[in-house]
Amino acid sequence: MNKNYGILFAEGTIGTDNTIHTKGVEHPWIFSLFGGGYGIMAVRVNEDGSLDQESTGKVLFWTTKDFINFCFQGLLDLKGNTDVKKICCKCDTLENQYIIEWEAADGGIYYNRMICDDLRWNVSKPVSITEFEFEKNNVCMEQSLAEYPEGAIIGNSAELDIILHRQVKREKKEYLFPLMKGYGDPVIFQWNGKYYFTATNDNKNAIGLYVKEAEDLNTLFSEDVESHLILGVDEENEFIQTFWAPEFHIIGGNIYILFAVSGKKWGPQCHMMKLKKDGNILDAQDWERPVKVQKKNGEWLSTDGITLDMTYLEAGGDSYVVWSYRQNIGTPLDTGSMLYIAKADIVRPWKLASDPVLLSRPLLGWENVDGTINNEGPFAYVTDDKVYLTYSGGASDSYTYAVGLLTARTGSDLLDISVWSKRSTPVLSFYSLEGVYGPGHSSFFKDHEGNLMIAFHGETGMGRLPRCIGIGRVHFGNNGEPLL
Repeated sequence: MNKNYGILFAEGTIGTDNTIHTKGVEHPWIFSLFGGGYGIMAVRVNEDGSLDQESTGKVLFWTTKDFINFCFQGLLDLKGNTDVKKICCKCDTLENQYIIEWEAADGGIYYNRMICDDLRWNVSKPVSITEFEFEKNNVCMEQSLAEYPEGAIIGNSAELDIILHRQVKREKKEYLFPLMKGYGDPVIFQWNGKYYFTATNDNKNAIGLYVKEAEDLNTLFSEDVESHLILGVDEENEFIQTFWAPEFHIIGGNIYILFAVSGKKWGPQCHMMKLKKDGNILDAQDWERPVKVQKKNGEWLSTDGITLDMTYLEAGGDSYVVWSYRQNIGTPLDTGSMLYIAKADIVRPWKLASDPVLLSRPLLGWENVDGTINNEGPFAYVTDDKVYLTYSGGASDSYTYAVGLLTARTGSDLLDISVWSKRSTPVLSFYSLEGVYGPGHSSFFKDHEGNLMIAFHGETGMGRLPRCIGIGRVHFGNNGEPLL
């Protein structure tokens, strides 16, 4: 399932110092639910596998109908006031209740009874027992260990009463990976019948904004096509380093590039640069001076952290910007990069039209691995019904980089966090595409035939290798979600 990538991740907790305490799961147990569907319980641990003092006496609990979408029921209180080491659960059809058996860290074994009343899970007080009953009768599916991921610890099994559909391969035009080496954060923009490509240029040590132009996609990535420098180092205006993640957007009928840049002191901040009327995208002289993004009250977007990866979208008649914000990077008080959203003014898009709202933090285990704590690289594709906002987590220069998905109804107020749904697993990871490691920082564009396409960067191996550009066709599944 999920090509042996994880399907459930524990959410981290936020400490009093606003840092994230990463959590993991151990000893998951699957069981059938009355009325259909399944439950999954697991022990929550710290990132290093040690006992989690924040969940003493509690276990993680999810329900699902299809093993694709999961409803987190929260931390289930077993009322034991002791650390849980192992958990089991099954239906008691005679009593119309569930029996939970669990082992405490001190070796004690207990059981609880649980019922679901008006969608609330009620658990009795624990009763001491001498041994596990469930495990004696637990039979796992006979399966070659070679079919499991490396390091897998075999748990229990449950008989499925659902049909799992195999994804049908579609005939499509293939674009070999890698298309270009030494680039990250790609964006492809179609304008007046031509394609324009821009990205973080690692080959130039990320110094300056470069654009390529071509009439077809294959030619766009040819070494023969010149990269035009449209914004270089400008010490007077403090454009000196980290020319990161440039994006083309049409805002209020004008073409803008949104990007981040630093001055002499490292600390990237979001900027916007507008193309002059009837200007040539490839001509540096046709771009107005970049403007640093401001809050609604005129203050800079950040004075105590870094901001980057700003994107723009229109949905339900409103305009929005989404960006990544991080405090105390590289210190013990690192907050991790967080996604914020605000309304935008199409006349002055560099000045927010509302206060920023926290949209997402990297709490899930796949978002904060490999020494990084990331929610970054947002980019939206909007339909009549839904807003699909992809973003990236994990390490941007490692195989762990992956693409996550946030969705909302198109006509809703996107500043209301309750309208957003966050998928618990990536929609693109190193298991998704053969030979592509760490696919991430994606963007969408339409080709000349009107097909929805995705651009991303990835690597050709497991080590920290040069970032490379890839593109592919996007399809939509029966559940309406994009298949990347």
